[in-house]
Amino acid sequence: MRAEIAADQRALTIDDATLPVVDLSGLFTGDAGDTAAVAARLGEAARGSGFFYITGHGIDQDLIDAVFAAAKAFHEKPRSFKMRYWSGFTTHHRGYVPFEENGRNFPKSINFNEAWDMSYEAPADHPDYLAGWRLTGPNIWPDIPGWKDTISTYYDAVFALGLRLLDALALELGVSPDELTRHISYPCSQLRLLRYIENDMPATKDMVGIGEHSDFECFTILATGAPGLQVMNAEDHWVEAPPIPGCFVVNIGDIFETWSGGQFKSTQHRVVNLGRERYSFPLFFGLDYHAVAEVLDKFRTPETVAKYPPLKAGEHVMRMSVKGFRYMWEAYQAGEMQLDYELPEENPFKREAKAPGT
Repeated sequence: MRAEIAADQRALTIDDATLPVVDLSGLFTGDAGDTAAVAARLGEAARGSGFFYITGHGIDQDLIDAVFAAAKAFHEKPRSFKMRYWSGFTTHHRGYVPFEENGRNFPKSINFNEAWDMSYEAPADHPDYLAGWRLTGPNIWPDIPGWKDTISTYYDAVFALGLRLLDALALELGVSPDELTRHISYPCSQLRLLRYIENDMPATKDMVGIGEHSDFECFTILATGAPGLQVMNAEDHWVEAPPIPGCFVVNIGDIFETWSGGQFKSTQHRVVNLGRERYSFPLFFGLDYHAVAEVLDKFRTPETVAKYPPLKAGEHVMRMSVKGFRYMWEAYQAGEMQLDYELPEENPFKREAKAPGT
């Protein structure tokens, strides 16, 4: 019998704390007033918990269902098949990530998930790919008929949605969209096809689906099929965030918190270990590896500049990722992975949760 969920893994239910649902359909009418109304709703959510659901997003449910089926088709393959595509065989983190690769402290702490990781397609002669140990380059694909077409079509659709969200959030902040999109040519925008693994271990801080963190990019667009996600709300309390039919989950990431000088909040979130199989697909909408994100001019004050120093987008992701994937950590420790920057003890955007009622 499964153990009870540990006290520090419990959260308010969605009925206890309302989380925003934003209808994006106004972004597709071509009417400036409709766009401004949606942008205002997005800004309200981004300035609160930094977490919201989106509906009216224009992505066909049949395509979303096809991605769930494709992910299941891959993850149900024998391990010997999946390990042909192990991400450790690449120099730019593409392919299969088995659950024991999640974090450097396995098996003392376990993230009960496995993943297929891909990103924005870049040519094999891109200088960052040739440099090795970067997040830019060509994708790899499993030998499953039709799989590449399905996942590529979904990636393109969600990435295009991300561009619309970026424009709307720029409008809400009162800056030109070009000020943000100029950083996007071959971005570090990763899509993960995650499967949370059925298990009979307790839900504790060391036995998790994914441990608490913020996301390192601009924002994340997530399709999820089952409960388990928890987010930190505007009062810094953990709240359950179950799937809502027809909706994606969106959370603000570290780059937008930096751009906005802290007006937008990078959402802390985690997946508790409920012991049940669960699929979810986050697209982390990011910038080019060498793009520098800093507080936008209209939000620059001595206080915001001190709190949010400039960060190079790809380096920030790598700083967080090296300790997050065991094969990277072992390569770094062995001197096989050379970095020209220091690794922080933890993400500087991390916030501590408050106990309910405080």
